[in-house]
Amino acid sequence: MNANRATITDLESATGQDFDWGALRWLNSGEIDPDAETTFGVVYIEAGKSNPLHCHPNCEEVIYVLSGKCEHRLGDEWYPLTPGQMMRIPRGVKHCARNNGWEPVRMIISYSAPDREFELVAE
Repeated sequence: MNANRATITDLESATGQDFDWGALRWLNSGEIDPDAETTFGVVYIEAGKSNPLHCHPNCEEVIYVLSGKCEHRLGDEWYPLTPGQMMRIPRGVKHCARNNGWEPVRMIISYSAPDREFELVAE
């Protein structure tokens, strides 16, 4: 581990994934920086779309809404979220977000592990 080394990334050149509902861009993870202890990125969800119901068995997730609005499902309950709000999602809890607005929603996402696991959850 090199405690004196900084990791600097930018959103424009960040690796990520594109989906029919939006996109993820990763700014920090164990893949990007072998010394990382977290995963950090930005998620973008198109108006009227939602990401699939899923969980992260190895880490908790924190989301922070930058713009737009959405409803976030945590377990079996839905919570409205607007810019400036944060939600902590405990390890292993099923969740998803749906954009119920007319503009895209952008959120910062952070995970408590450098190798965030992702599992789809059936209804």
